[in-house]
Amino acid sequence: MAQEVAGDRAATAEADGALAFVTVAVGDLRLALPLAAVRAVIRLPELVRIPLGPPSLDGLAQWHGEAVPVLDLARALGRPDGGAATRETRVVLVGHRGQPVGLRVDAMAGILRSDPDRIDPVTQEKGGLDPAMLDGLLRDGSVTILKLDALIDRQFGDHTEAERPERGAGGFGRAAAGEAGTGKAAAGPDRQALLVFEVAGQEFALPVDRVREVLPAPREVARMARAKAHLLGVMAVRDRLLPLVGLRALFGLDGGQGAGRRVVVVRSGAGEAPVGVLVDEVREILRLDPALIDPVPPLLAREPEFEDLDGIARADGGRRLVSVLSAERLFRHGAAIGAEAGGEGDGMEPAQPAEGSGIAERFVVFRLAGAEYGLPVSAVREVLRRPDSITPLPNAPDFVAGVLTLRGEVLPLIDQRRLLNLPAAAASLSGGLERGRVVVVGRDGLLVGLLVDGLSGLLTVPAERIGPAPAVSAAQRRLIRRVVTLDAAGDVAGGTRLILLMDADSLLDMDRLADLLVTPQ
Repeated sequence: MAQEVAGDRAATAEADGALAFVTVAVGDLRLALPLAAVRAVIRLPELVRIPLGPPSLDGLAQWHGEAVPVLDLARALGRPDGGAATRETRVVLVGHRGQPVGLRVDAMAGILRSDPDRIDPVTQEKGGLDPAMLDGLLRDGSVTILKLDALIDRQFGDHTEAERPERGAGGFGRAAAGEAGTGKAAAGPDRQALLVFEVAGQEFALPVDRVREVLPAPREVARMARAKAHLLGVMAVRDRLLPLVGLRALFGLDGGQGAGRRVVVVRSGAGEAPVGVLVDEVREILRLDPALIDPVPPLLAREPEFEDLDGIARADGGRRLVSVLSAERLFRHGAAIGAEAGGEGDGMEPAQPAEGSGIAERFVVFRLAGAEYGLPVSAVREVLRRPDSITPLPNAPDFVAGVLTLRGEVLPLIDQRRLLNLPAAAASLSGGLERGRVVVVGRDGLLVGLLVDGLSGLLTVPAERIGPAPAVSAAQRRLIRRVVTLDAAGDVAGGTRLILLMDADSLLDMDRLADLLVTPQ
């Protein structure tokens, strides 16, 4: 221990031999952190909870494009929780094994310098703290020096990378989903994938392969002079202008022309600019037999307002009729707005990106316990409404809520909240169980359903905005390997929206899921 202490002190020594520390307050304690390890001290940022973490983990924050785990220093030290944040609450960002880690403290006291000979060793508990996490006592100010690596390592446990499960392994998952090839009915290439959304209580859809992403609706839309009512204007996305079309006005539906909570960005075709469609809610992703998508009846097709439809989809055995929009018609509306804005056909993104690799990945994003999670589009077969009743499966792991029959195939339903050790949803709350969704994940004949709170939509993310998720536990490293960092409006430049990316192969391996430690470390 003496050599480790000497090394740490040497790292913080100045030319005159003094050691510099950042001092903070945590309850009745005054603590010192080596200045050389401190990257920044910031106000408490917006936090996103990460599952399967230690009790001291408050969540993830975004700092300079990185997803940073933030620990409550009081809980990490075994002290009572400090309670609600105040104006004095700060987060001290320190470096730990190549990644930044935040420590939430009650207040920052200042910077203190001390000669090495005025630092006493710790020989017994000081203020109820474990001596193994302490690096000494400063005589000047009666401040306790923390040993940061020991403290953080104790919270996050073993940092050995969890073994990556082999694709297709897992007897329980295969037994529940059927042998290889049985998922063809649900995932066959002959089925048409549709993104379903709601506007004024009515359902519309677009082919998934024509949807680029789904973004939060902007607070303000720049209107164009003398534009038709359904041509809402433009919004800024990644320093480009995205034309917005309002379906309420286009189809004469009730509600204000600016209403909406999501923007469905339709992918460009034949070199045309993308266009955004303002919708109230993204509902689900359906995969239907093309025979269930009928053309618009000839009598209606002659009417101008039906030119924007490609067909009518019959879902749920014909009990639901979903209007399938024409992407080509939407492009023409977008071009009209672009011409008024003086864009002359400029796309939302340049053909050759000026920055970044230009490589992007597409994800299905869903909500769970107030956070957003994502899965690769290639792994998601469809997204369905949560069934009214679920058939229980005897002797199944605790996180398996039961089974669901999907077009003759039986698949296990994983309760994501139980799997990730998140609090149970309150059925009485808006967006609770009654509005839940089932994300069907499949690969190599295996199928599982994931019970989630709701669907955010599709998202295309540049590769440079995807990074490794901070490692906080072995179970988390197996299930959540990467994280997306965006801002709350969908812009990729310096924001605070964090999306946790789940590993589809791990979710399909039921045997290994049953072995996960779902209690925080």
